Amino acid sequence: MARTWSGRKRSLMINIWENNKRTVKANMLSLLVMFSFLVPALALVSEANNMEQHQALDRRQRSIIPIAAFTSNGDLQNLKAALNEGLDAGLTLNEVKEILIQMYAYAGFPRSLNGIQTFMTVMEERKAKGIKDEVGREPSPLPPDTDKDAYGAKVRAELAGQKKIPPPSGYQLFAPGIDTFLKEHLFADIFARDVLDHRSRELATIAALAGMTGTEGQLRFHLGASMNVGLTEGQLKDFISVLESRVSREKAEKAGEVLSAVLADRK
Repeated sequence: MARTWSGRKRSLMINIWENNKRTVKANMLSLLVMFSFLVPALALVSEANNMEQHQALDRRQRSIIPIAAFTSNGDLQNLKAALNEGLDAGLTLNEVKEILIQMYAYAGFPRSLNGIQTFMTVMEERKAKGIKDEVGREPSPLPPDTDKDAYGAKVRAELAGQKKIPPPSGYQLFAPGIDTFLKEHLFADIFARDVLDHRSRELATIAALAGMTGTEGQLRFHLGASMNVGLTEGQLKDFISVLESRVSREKAEKAGEVLSAVLADRK
């Protein structure tokens, strides 16, 4: 009788052990299945996050937009707030100066100088508050033997997405003086100043053009140029969003229409 009970006990323990083994194996298999689905899912989430970051302008880039727009349209009160926001977002003093200097090529000396004067006031006020802003790098000079005409023509062609420099036409033949100024001054003297990269310069340019009236043709060119130097479709849509929230809904709607036309042409 004792042997029979002992045998049953042993059989019961074996069954329990086998059941536990099967349960553990089943659990491990379930975990492996879940993990096999989880890893790709996490990868997709990570990829989506990376794409979202790629599609959006960063805080520093966003701050360029109202600075350029308010400088170009002469709204100095709002420019003052935008300048403070730009410095708080990480723009250096020399980067802000460079944006304001560039504005004279698109909005004229009076608007550029007014922007610079406003910035001087902002700097004095921040200094009085004990705020120490980063000065930033100085622009590298062009080599003295630079052929500015050739340099500027190359930069303009790159902005236009052209691999070869096209022969002069239209206004270039009608008023060759302005073509010389564009090539040698804007696209050489100014664009060669490496305090700002070409993406930042184009962002400032489209913001300035969007802030003014009657500049849709130039805005169209420079929206395309922005993409040719590396800004994405998503970043330009983000540009429109910043324009709407910080500058003007009306300006944003008009710029959005131009952007839609540019994107349609590129498809």
